[in-house]
Amino acid sequence: MKKVLIVAPHFPPVNAADMHRVRQSLPYFEAFGYQPTVLTVMPKYVEMFQDHFLEQTIPNHVKVYKVPAYPIKYTRMLQLGNLGIRAFYQLYKKGCELLKTQNFDLVYFSTTTFSCMPLGRIWKRKFRVPYVIDMQDPWRNDYYLNVPKSEKPPKFWFAHRLNTLLEAYTIPKMDGLISVSEGYVDMLNKRYPITKSIPFKVLTFGAAEKDFEMLEDLDIQHTVNFDKTKTNIVYIGRGGYDMKDSVSTVFKGFKQLLESNQKAKDCHFWFIGTSPAPEGTGVKTIESIASKFEINDYVTEITDRKPYFEVLALLKSSDIILIPGSNDRHYTASKLYPNILAKKPLLCVAHSNSSMGKIVEDIKAGEVVMFDEDQAETLVKQRLNYLLDHIPFEPSIDWNKFRPYTAKNMTQEQCVFFDRVLLNSKR
Repeated sequence: MKKVLIVAPHFPPVNAADMHRVRQSLPYFEAFGYQPTVLTVMPKYVEMFQDHFLEQTIPNHVKVYKVPAYPIKYTRMLQLGNLGIRAFYQLYKKGCELLKTQNFDLVYFSTTTFSCMPLGRIWKRKFRVPYVIDMQDPWRNDYYLNVPKSEKPPKFWFAHRLNTLLEAYTIPKMDGLISVSEGYVDMLNKRYPITKSIPFKVLTFGAAEKDFEMLEDLDIQHTVNFDKTKTNIVYIGRGGYDMKDSVSTVFKGFKQLLESNQKAKDCHFWFIGTSPAPEGTGVKTIESIASKFEINDYVTEITDRKPYFEVLALLKSSDIILIPGSNDRHYTASKLYPNILAKKPLLCVAHSNSSMGKIVEDIKAGEVVMFDEDQAETLVKQRLNYLLDHIPFEPSIDWNKFRPYTAKNMTQEQCVFFDRVLLNSKR
């Protein structure tokens, strides 16, 4: 049994999208030859909503080491909130202790808290242990370089400069790369030609069927008051200005539909959990688009994140599920599979180069429109018209084609890749 140290600063009960790969994989690692140990940050130091039901999905025998971080109330005085920086020394210190006393074969960073990833190179030099990085989002994100200042994230220029330095320090020395998108692999290969010789594997997040089985026993009542006299079209996930094209396409198509289908007048769109900011402080990025198309009365945006299992309950309570994509053509929604497992009519509006739409089409999980194609809004109108005329119904999903995307299969893929990395690192 090989041993892997998994660095995941966000971990249950913290309700963060980037911890789900690890959470879903932990029940299966040992079946495929790897004993996992998790290094994370104590939840009280993480500025994020918590869902304690998530802790029930973690196998009891898995060792989880939790370290403190510098408290946000003090670092905020220095305009510093980044968890990876606040916990960098503590993660380093505990990681050194674990790597010194236990015979780990591999270190695996699965997080979007990128600023902790340079530890991989530091530990590799100190303990000669190879490291793998899971690229769930771009680390150095150049997308916002060419957008108006009003659309840039807070402190963008500082973050971009820091990420540029840390990425250049870390990526060329890694021993393996797992990515949710082949586009991210290509991007890194262009920046750092040396990475072309480093093993990589493209893996989307897995589908945790056990979560929906567990949901049935929890009897969770969600806190969003859907109007049951309406057709509730629901999207749960982040917002942001990079989603304005897909959302605009949806709203354009819907406005056309209002003129031709009476049922459209009974629809209401819900955009839930659109901001990662602390509760009550999120900035709305969707309702302004609805205002532009004069359909405010049909749209509600709730920026606050919801607990994971409440999200599943909301999806199950929806009439139609909406999945809009990002202008980043490599974007793949981390919550794609829960949307599919909810078994509801589904409309996916994605970039033509994104794997998201291709997966939905391949397994027949719902209707798909590529928002960067000609007449996309007309296609949205047609797809929505079809869904409204046929609901309620359960999609005829091809579960045989869906099987490769399950959490168990994805974990096996990870472990096979780990073997490849270890073999390559010994040459």
